[in-house]
Amino acid sequence: MNFEKDDYEKLKKLGVENLIDLALIAPVSYNNLFIQATPNIGFNNVIDATIISSTKQGKILKLYLYAHNFDMKIQGVIFNPRYFHQKHFLPGARLFLQGKIENSFQSLQILQPQIIDEINKIIPKYKTPLQNKTVISLMQKYITKENFPTLHDIHFPSVEFVKEFEKSGFSKELIDELKYKEILNHLQKLSSKKIDFASMKKLTNDITPFINSLPFKLTNDQLKAIEEIKRDFQSNKAAKRVIMGDVGCGKTMVILAAVMLSYPNRSILMAPTTILAAQIYEEAKKYLKDLKICFVSSKSEVVDLKEFDFIIGTHALLYKDLPSAPLVMVDEQHRFGTKQRNLITKLISKGDKRPHFLQFSATPIPRTLSLIQSSIIDVTTIKELPFKKDIQTKIVSSSDFKSLINHVDSEIKKNNQIIIVYPLVQESETIEYQSIQEAKGYWQDRYKNVYVTFGKDREKESILEDFRDKGDILIATTLIEVGISLPRLSTIVIVAPERLGLATLHQLRGRVSRTGLKGYCYLFTKIKPSQRLKEFSKTLDGFEIAELDLKYRQGGDLLSGDVQSGKSFRWFDPKSDIEILKKAKQDVLRRGC
Repeated sequence: MNFEKDDYEKLKKLGVENLIDLALIAPVSYNNLFIQATPNIGFNNVIDATIISSTKQGKILKLYLYAHNFDMKIQGVIFNPRYFHQKHFLPGARLFLQGKIENSFQSLQILQPQIIDEINKIIPKYKTPLQNKTVISLMQKYITKENFPTLHDIHFPSVEFVKEFEKSGFSKELIDELKYKEILNHLQKLSSKKIDFASMKKLTNDITPFINSLPFKLTNDQLKAIEEIKRDFQSNKAAKRVIMGDVGCGKTMVILAAVMLSYPNRSILMAPTTILAAQIYEEAKKYLKDLKICFVSSKSEVVDLKEFDFIIGTHALLYKDLPSAPLVMVDEQHRFGTKQRNLITKLISKGDKRPHFLQFSATPIPRTLSLIQSSIIDVTTIKELPFKKDIQTKIVSSSDFKSLINHVDSEIKKNNQIIIVYPLVQESETIEYQSIQEAKGYWQDRYKNVYVTFGKDREKESILEDFRDKGDILIATTLIEVGISLPRLSTIVIVAPERLGLATLHQLRGRVSRTGLKGYCYLFTKIKPSQRLKEFSKTLDGFEIAELDLKYRQGGDLLSGDVQSGKSFRWFDPKSDIEILKKAKQDVLRRGC
């Protein structure tokens, strides 16, 4: 059903794009103007009243009324009466009044009665930028019993419906319908954004020799991801897939497998940091010996990129004259700025045919959000790790500091490394934790080979490389959440963990035990440990952490394809409505929306 042109501006102010959007704007309350034969104590009632007497006592106007519909006398009380009240509440006047009826000393009393002009109707009350009568008019025009059999009652309720609403709100059945309609509507909008493009070419190289040449066996989840990518590449449609894996799941090998599926055609990969891009470059040189591989950063010399089979780089790639490639990959796309993400879109949008586009992320999102997001992009998850991580997570306080130092001493003797993550670089009056600048002196005085870096440090990448090769302790901010591989890193100490999201804590913890080393994560807090941190300490599973993160904060708007914090649904709850989502998802697929 199309909206009338005159209503477009009003609907735009309501954020309404379709009929379901409009139907989901439920009233926050109802004004029941029906006259009833028996009083509804504790709620607003409408009475047909004759004023018997009216007496002002200080700041109170006391009324003595005869309620014709109840066939009984009741009292009326108006606090802080105005001239208007004394003018209209005169003995002998017959008025329709509305107010809350209470029992008072075994007689009925109507509080703050208001004169009303219309009776025997129910007026829904909406909380919107528009006047209430305008919203009611739109509902009357567009919401019918035929198109919304269940939700129709919300906007055009019976007296019985309003009585139940006043007692306990909407019924569970109605709330479930609101949730279902909302998520169904959301999925349909997302599906309409999923546009298929023809691929530049099918990529059908046999990668069996590559897999057999590896000195280790790929996990079942890695093989499953490769198989899904392989199916994408054999289609005439350009792939658009997110490969989402937990920290240390072996995404790099899946990246290299995708490159070999594309070979002898060219592949391009962009990573958010020089360190990360360089690591993938080193891995590629190690395992893709027959390919010509190029590394591009802002400091790279100008070369003819057409000569290379696999081009790896940072955002500097966006400003190069890139040759055509039927496979474009981005690692940790959410770490690029908005402007850079727009440039990535341009990178893969040349002509009518598009390259296959793969995004890799080491930040798992909850299964609910993953199911929603899969309406606009195909999602692959890698949960299985190449080896079992052995990381002990402990919440510690100032009283545990001595034992923490003993642990640091012990690990350094074993030639293992320690990272200490501070919440701030400079001292702050509002945060009671030490900053890097305040704390670094202690560590530098006590230990050798202590390195210090932070987000705005121009030398941070070279410092991280030096630490990897020669360091014992690194003092840093959360910049090391994703980055350099540190095979000797056994311990991470996170100061003020309550200030960080669980996904960030998991990424930081994921820096240790990358090669099977016994790992330790200390959460150093000055407040009483929260249930959130206690639950985090009990699991190493990134997907469980994602569920916990969703539990403790809202899910966010996914229409952009990004997962952000902040509530985006009025009724649907990503934390608990997975079954409703599954049903809506099935219905969208069945209808071919």
